[in-house]
Amino acid sequence: DALAPSLPLQEDFVYHWKAITHYYIETSDDKAPVTDTNIPSHLEQMLDILVQEENERESGETGPCMEYLLHHKILETLYTLGKADCPPGMKQQVLLFYTKLLGRIRQPLLPHINVYRPVQKLIRLCGEVLATPTENEEIQFLCIVCAKLKQDPYLVNFFLENKLKSLASRGTLNVISEDTLKGQDSLSTDTGQSCQPEELCGATRVEHTESEEEPPHQMDDLSTSLDDLNVTSLPEACVVRPNQDYNLVNSLLNLTRSPDGRIAVKACEGLMLLVSLPEPAAAKCLTQSTCLCELLTDRLASLYKALPQSVDPLDIETVEAINWGLDSYSHKEDATAFPGKRALISFLSWFDYCDQLIKEAQKTTAVALAKAVHERFFTGVMEPQLMQTSEMGILTATALLHRIVRQVTSDVLLQEMVVFILGEQREPETLAEISRHPLRHRLIEHCDHISDEISIMTLRMFEHLLQKPNEHILYNLVLRNLEERNYTEYKPLCPEDKDMVENGLIAGAVDLEEDPLFTDISPDNTLSNQEWLSSSPRASPDHPKNDGKTEVHKIVNSFLCLVPDEAKSSYHVEGTGYDTYLRDAHRQFRDYCAICLRWEWPGSPKALEKCNLEAAFFEGHFLKVLFDRMGRILDQPYDVNLQVTSVLSRLSLFPHPHIHEYLLDPYVNLASGCRSLFSVTVRVVGDLMIRIQRIQDFTPKLLLVRKRLLGLEPEGPIIDHITLLEGVIVLEEFCKELAAIAFVKYHASSTP
Repeated sequence: DALAPSLPLQEDFVYHWKAITHYYIETSDDKAPVTDTNIPSHLEQMLDILVQEENERESGETGPCMEYLLHHKILETLYTLGKADCPPGMKQQVLLFYTKLLGRIRQPLLPHINVYRPVQKLIRLCGEVLATPTENEEIQFLCIVCAKLKQDPYLVNFFLENKLKSLASRGTLNVISEDTLKGQDSLSTDTGQSCQPEELCGATRVEHTESEEEPPHQMDDLSTSLDDLNVTSLPEACVVRPNQDYNLVNSLLNLTRSPDGRIAVKACEGLMLLVSLPEPAAAKCLTQSTCLCELLTDRLASLYKALPQSVDPLDIETVEAINWGLDSYSHKEDATAFPGKRALISFLSWFDYCDQLIKEAQKTTAVALAKAVHERFFTGVMEPQLMQTSEMGILTATALLHRIVRQVTSDVLLQEMVVFILGEQREPETLAEISRHPLRHRLIEHCDHISDEISIMTLRMFEHLLQKPNEHILYNLVLRNLEERNYTEYKPLCPEDKDMVENGLIAGAVDLEEDPLFTDISPDNTLSNQEWLSSSPRASPDHPKNDGKTEVHKIVNSFLCLVPDEAKSSYHVEGTGYDTYLRDAHRQFRDYCAICLRWEWPGSPKALEKCNLEAAFFEGHFLKVLFDRMGRILDQPYDVNLQVTSVLSRLSLFPHPHIHEYLLDPYVNLASGCRSLFSVTVRVVGDLMIRIQRIQDFTPKLLLVRKRLLGLEPEGPIIDHITLLEGVIVLEEFCKELAAIAFVKYHASSTP
């Protein structure tokens, strides 16, 4: 009685299926397209019946129509008909049927052997030939399978086809007689993928399967029973690739090469779903037995090589933010087109895809993909371009490196990029060994290149690299050389100093919180001690010294008074006071603290008693070049000076006590032969004082140059000594910026 209502449904279902099978028995004309037959209509009716049956029953309960579909291996038969494409267009109908079945039926179908086996085989038919009429249906089918796996990741194990033993041990395979195998042996093989032999990377890279597994060319078809197939079918084994076992990935990889952009994007989305599956077996298979790594890196390489030899760095920098799925650029509609823009957008959008894929991927997959990008693209393709001697080539290559440094968001890919640029060294540098990592050495040398454009571009690349959330960057460039504080000379405190430090206060000190100047610093840059005085943080027991935290008023005034009054011009011009620097420093310091939070840096410098002060100090190649350039600030172009000081102020913002002491404490006792940012700047000022004497009307000229730079005065006749005058202005502004940074950092460390 319970079954009675569904009998008409089942009869209906069987009727439609029989109608399809009768067509094959009775028809003599198999050239007529499927759309001229009733097959599409019967398949649609069967789907409707299955959906109706599921809606009428308790959830999870399999009805008689679904039982019939599974028991009579209808999907297996449809697969065979689709593979033969008989009648013409049948493959399209079969793909649609599978897609709708998986999409519209709520109960899990993929765990059934009579579903996942034909699904596996149909997957192999997808992407065999590019630009076929069925591409659209193929990608829809593959994407619905990916979506199902995303819902139930464990199901992916059914699609790792050489996991024969594990499947057999679960009793999911039918026992197949030796005769069947021998019979299959003599059949010619049919490679189920359109990979060319040279692309079959898996074949050369993956260890051969263990001897107790079946020979590779029998694997795929052990599970196929040929008895109920109406059309002769060849086994789809791939002899060229011993581990060809993740066909879902292989088919999607083929479709990413589709000339139809929408198909390629859908295939990329499918891969994005698959790499994120948490199943370790699938992750291993993905990276070891498919061409995924090669596809990503080879396409990156070919798109990079397709770029013009020289592209304007400004174009590389300003081409709009790239989103890999929206690579639909039309040259005709673009008013800002430039030669190579199409190629540049294609390269940057594919880089964005690789970055997003690695970001989404399961951990081991992400590491393998990022390492492949490092070896096959960064080292294989980009490094020779960065190491070349042609200035035009260096500039373009550095601008592209700068762009992808800015663009990368995946931590795993960033790590590989950092190792590529800087190497892995973490021990202190020595002058003799600065070229240990040739690319790092070359890029740092380029910060002081004969071409100003190359210097500026390389400095900008380093400036953006320093803002990336990766601890190794700052450690490798700067911190490893400051670890032992051997830039200082240890002088024990005299009794009077000790009293001052222990009391933590200087007579007449004012708390900054109550100081009206803290919120609104006057444009008059030299502030009296009384205004700047503040309480130093109390010394901790194991750091009886002042911890490199000289009272902030002294530090701030040291920087503000560094440039002598006769060389200052900002107080003559409205809006060039010190308070804007304070606001900027406050915001930037907060951002840097957020980046560095998880690196667990110490709050105070390493105790001098524990430091190896005897070791020879070398500031490291990076700071050496920056200090050298800083020393030439009066003789360098304005744009170069802005970039050099910008990198130095970025470095001084980092909340590490050694960086603070070395770059921002003018009172540190420097060991002999050592230089610091302050000592380099003092030398520049000494040189400036001598040179000012030789320039007539120095102050009015300086003021005119400042107003021109600010756009307050129209450009007029050329002023002599323009480079020096612009250098003086940058120097004054840089000192104000350092004073603001020192103040903000001090204030942050003294407020709980």
